[in-house]
This record gives sequence, structure tokens and C-alpha cells, in this order.
Amino acid sequence: MFTLLLACASSSSPASDDPTETIERADVIAVAVDGRDGDWTFSVTISSPDTGCEQYADWWEVLSPEGALIFRRILNHSHPDEQPFTRSGSPVPVGGEEVIVRAHLSPGGYGGAAMQGSAAAGFAVMELAVDFATAVEDEAPQPEGCAF
Repeated sequence: MFTLLLACASSSSPASDDPTETIERADVIAVAVDGRDGDWTFSVTISSPDTGCEQYADWWEVLSPEGALIFRRILNHSHPDEQPFTRSGSPVPVGGEEVIVRAHLSPGGYGGAAMQGSAAAGFAVMELAVDFATAVEDEAPQPEGCAF
């Protein structure tokens, strides 16, 4: 099992040309992997500005470096009183290749800190363009609502 814990401030990105206006984002701050090739369990730690169902991290996902969706873990409720929080998902069907792990905030979308790496080498923080692989946002699975 490989774990890399990094402290990251919550991401914000400009919402317009006004440098004082920001959009909050969900950050992936750690990824731990356990299992074997083709059947990994990813435990992903997220720091997000959850306030309840009106704003919360609603999933984390694993992508190829080209932006293809490999795995998505739906988060069925907000975590305003549990920050950061870790949730696991499996089976993640990858071998030893590098992948990208990022989180999604509802509303707001992508844009927070992401991590890139592999089960063998571990994961490190990376910067992704806000528009990287946004087309996968509409792919299944999708949240069916927010419990609380």
C-alpha cells in the first residue's frame, strides 16, 4: 500500500476577469492504493468547502492521462463537519500505468488539486487545467441526489 499525504489549501480559481471573485473547488490531498493489478482499492482523501447539499464534493474519479474516465466513486452526502475526509472505491481496473485522481464539487465542477501517479510509484500533487477532460462530467455513474 502506498500513501502520500500532502497538506493543500482549498483551491479557488477565478470565476471571471475580476481577481477578487473566486469559485471554491474540491482538492484531492492524498491517495492510498491497496490490492493488485486490475483490482485496486483506492482510498482518496478530499478537502472540500462542503456546506450541505447545496455545495459538496459529489465524487472522485480516476482518469487516464489522456482524460478517459476509468472509475468514479459517488459521494452520496456532504461532509461539512468531517474535513478532510477519506472514502474508498473499488475495483479500480488499472495495472501499473499512471493515472490521475481528481474530485468534483457540486456545484462548481472540477478545478481543485489533483494527484497523478501509480500504485507502484505512489501519487503526487499535479496541476490540471480547469478544462481538462470536462466531457466526462456527464458520464455514468452520476449522483442520484444528496442525502444530507
